Amino acid sequence: MPSQYILQEKIREVEEIKKLLTRYKVVGIASLQKVRAAQLQEFKKNLADKVYMRVVKNTIMKRAIDECKEKPELQKLKEYLTGSNIFLFTDINPFKLSLLLEQGKVMTTAKAGDIAAMDIIVPAGNTGQPPGPIISQLNAVGLPTKIESGSVWISKDTLVAKKGEVISQRLANVLSKLGIKPVEAGLVLKVAYDDGIIIGQDQLKIDLEETKMKIEKVYVESFALSLSIAFPTKENTQILIQLAHKDAYTLALNAAIPTKETIEDLIRKAYVEMLCLSSRVPPEKLKN
Repeated sequence: MPSQYILQEKIREVEEIKKLLTRYKVVGIASLQKVRAAQLQEFKKNLADKVYMRVVKNTIMKRAIDECKEKPELQKLKEYLTGSNIFLFTDINPFKLSLLLEQGKVMTTAKAGDIAAMDIIVPAGNTGQPPGPIISQLNAVGLPTKIESGSVWISKDTLVAKKGEVISQRLANVLSKLGIKPVEAGLVLKVAYDDGIIIGQDQLKIDLEETKMKIEKVYVESFALSLSIAFPTKENTQILIQLAHKDAYTLALNAAIPTKETIEDLIRKAYVEMLCLSSRVPPEKLKN
């Protein structure tokens, strides 16, 4: 009887997942490795109006994908169904989803085996700890110490781990005591399915500043090109008219074509040329 109940529960869950796969345009897969339960709850709370998150066993998800015949491209997600995962169902752009998850990351205390998110520099100053075993613990991870006013002080700013290095148990304990949070924790999309398209983790990563700079550069180059070939657009029409007016005005002056706009400059130009010419004529000839 219990096994029959479990089977029915699995069948029911597969049906629920099939409905989610059919209902939502985007399906994301994120690893739950080293994601704290409290942080996961915070993510669910903050994104509740945009994303439905659900932890599903990989075997259940594979079966639901197999039965979701109307979306055959979902089959490509099966290769990413390894380890413990959380699935994100949404209709928002997958790149926006990736950015939302990136913005939701927090710095947290380290555990043995965690990866340093940045160069970990312990600043000089009072640890607030009384003399005792803490001194040998600090010294063991390369922190110089001194005792002052009944407390243990770190003598100078010290690099204890570089970005990307694995944090040892000993260092994790020391950093925790010092209140230093060197580990970046959060959800990272391994892959996203977007209305038939599979987008990998590397493609989902967007450097906003770099992207903004590239767009600005392309815009400037495109604008300059449109001006050089006189291709009118909503953005450049006014400048093209100004350039055309300038060229026409210069042409009219050089060709001595009198218009309402050029007559004053033509008279001024003629007067200046007359003065130049008269300055070259000997005075005696001018008298004659």
